[in-house]
Amino acid sequence: MDGSSAGRTRAPGASSYRLDAGRERPSCTQQINGAAMFKVLIQPKWTLHAADGRPLPPKLIDLLLGVHATGSLAAACRDLDLSYRYAWGLLQSSRTLFGAPLLRMTRGRGAKLTALGERLVWADQRIAARLAPTLDSLASEVEVELERTLSAQSAPQRLHAAHGFAVETLRRFLDEAGIPVDLKYRSPGEALAALRSGDCDLAGVHLPIGEFEHDILAHYADRIDPLNDRVLHLATRRIGLIVAPGNPKRIRTLTDLLRDDVRFIHRQAGSGARLLLEHMLTRQGHSIRDIRGCGIDELTHAAVATYVASGMADAGFGLETPARRYGQDFVPIASEHYFFLARAETLESPGLAEVLAILRSERFRQELGRLPGYDADRCGTAQDLFEAFASARGVFG
Repeated sequence: MDGSSAGRTRAPGASSYRLDAGRERPSCTQQINGAAMFKVLIQPKWTLHAADGRPLPPKLIDLLLGVHATGSLAAACRDLDLSYRYAWGLLQSSRTLFGAPLLRMTRGRGAKLTALGERLVWADQRIAARLAPTLDSLASEVEVELERTLSAQSAPQRLHAAHGFAVETLRRFLDEAGIPVDLKYRSPGEALAALRSGDCDLAGVHLPIGEFEHDILAHYADRIDPLNDRVLHLATRRIGLIVAPGNPKRIRTLTDLLRDDVRFIHRQAGSGARLLLEHMLTRQGHSIRDIRGCGIDELTHAAVATYVASGMADAGFGLETPARRYGQDFVPIASEHYFFLARAETLESPGLAEVLAILRSERFRQELGRLPGYDADRCGTAQDLFEAFASARGVFG
């Protein structure tokens, strides 16, 4: 089945991408210096066929996503502009295809997906969450190439950062304002390497607040110029354990992750979240290899949350925002500073003035503050490294 139909209903906060210039994203075609700014949106497509080659009916996944979000078949039909009769026909033909129902109707209590229906929904969510950084980076690259060809505008700001909800929000604000940006989702280490080589203007980094700040800053020290780099604060955010609703396995500490009955979904090696988890476990005398993993590593916090939500893992280490958005529980472990590192001359350049204006605007700060686990009080504040972090003198002397 084609999972890319327009108007797709997803769990709140899930990403939707579509290869299209001028639809779905706000202010998709802006006028910059008299030239059109094209927005490229890419949405993943996936198909599912029965053993005899029959595909799932079109719009079925959309319908299941709508029921999952609203708890009502009638509401899902309204959102998708489908007749109730047509939707019921989709469900009946799918039951024949699978040999099992996807939905159960209860008088007075709405509609509820069966285990199979839920599995199809979470498959769609996991595909979107896992591919989001790659597709968004690719879309940004295509946008930049189009603009270079079609207009004589100045070069866009080059932003390399770990995939996260504050960065997504900034990207949306930049789009709405018609400010071009070349966004690439990279790990903090990769972003800092790009800053040193001159391949990016802003490098997204996050450091834990408290006892592990020194260790993580020291890990990146060889890619930081402490005298000439500047810290541009974005937000603080909570990170911890993403667990199933009600926390049925009673997972409350990192030590609980070592239990034989706990399945853990890892982030990829090199990610900031995995680096912090490794340091925390080492401090307690354990190794990340002692945790029973699921055999794969996910690339984003959202993908970790959807993996837990699908029931394939009991816990993951990630941010509070995706945990809440996908209906999971969250056990806070630490808080982090999320910030951009930039060369001092870049931060003072006219080209960055519009970006700074957005970061310092009350509207943007309020938007960040609405993200679960985020605090934007210092958003837009610029400092040198020694002003920003107490541990900097211990790391750089």
